[in-house]
Amino acid sequence: GSAICLVWKRNPEFSICHFGQPPVKRKGTMRGAIHGIYKSAAEAIMPVRSTSAFKEKGVLTPEEFVLAGDTLVSTCPTWSWQGGESAKRKPYLPPDKQYLITRNVPSLQRASAVEVYGDAETIVEGADGDEDSWVATQGLNVSGTAEGAPMEEEIPSMDANPSGATSSGVNPEDDDDIPDMADFETDDATMEPVDEAALPSTYLVATEPEDHIVRTRTYDLSITYDKYYQTPRVWLYGYDEARTPLKPEQALEDVSHDHARKTVTVETHPHASIQAASIHPCQHASVMKKLSEMLTAGGSEPRVDQYLFLFLKFLGAIIPTIEYDYTMSVGR
Repeated sequence: GSAICLVWKRNPEFSICHFGQPPVKRKGTMRGAIHGIYKSAAEAIMPVRSTSAFKEKGVLTPEEFVLAGDTLVSTCPTWSWQGGESAKRKPYLPPDKQYLITRNVPSLQRASAVEVYGDAETIVEGADGDEDSWVATQGLNVSGTAEGAPMEEEIPSMDANPSGATSSGVNPEDDDDIPDMADFETDDATMEPVDEAALPSTYLVATEPEDHIVRTRTYDLSITYDKYYQTPRVWLYGYDEARTPLKPEQALEDVSHDHARKTVTVETHPHASIQAASIHPCQHASVMKKLSEMLTAGGSEPRVDQYLFLFLKFLGAIIPTIEYDYTMSVGR
């Protein structure tokens, strides 16, 4: 896999590779076609993993994938096993457990809506060359205020009255400019009757341009087993508000900005004759290995049957607005 992964993110521990420029491998590109042919040929001759290396490498055997899938289905009923098209079934998986799917998962807003501060993030290094660092979502100037933030308006003191003004703020010399309410008194008999029906409504009606209305999308999310990378792989097939299928490229709008440019590919689903957006798995194993080590360091013992819960939590950073179900604490 290292020969394929050409470009890496800043932090290699949680990096995910992409295929040079353009960053998203789209259907029909020469680079994507060559990689697909190579991967298919490699899978045809490479053996199926039979020994567990969940903790050591972050990978799964097909049996472990089924075990983790069974745990996900039993815990979260929104997920279910599917057999897929018979011609596309993999012999190393049970016929009725080829992949997992959850349908009609809502996505109420686009990923850009939750990335307001993404472009303003700044990595602040630790003191004295320390490895620890933190992210400042807005640049800070020397005074500690955010750059570009409006300056606070100076509020005058309540005691600093203008010369000659009273405590109420009114200059006695300006009394002649204040109208007398008696000038506005009228005889009730001379007033015309008021047609209450003709009065404007007291309700305020908020209108918004049609282009600014965010339409709710839904997704069918599926998880397959990737024999080449020996990890799960997620596929996104979306619908708009009218249940019209989205183009695979439109799914990029629901992927975080950084990952949409680097980790999403558009390919044929391995168990269905559809084009779908997929989160490329070339670094899933290393990320899962790191997350398992973090659990162990925190005093929890990672379990292979809970692999998919940890996996889906990790994917939440990539597809932050797609509200799929993974309601279980891992490492317990």
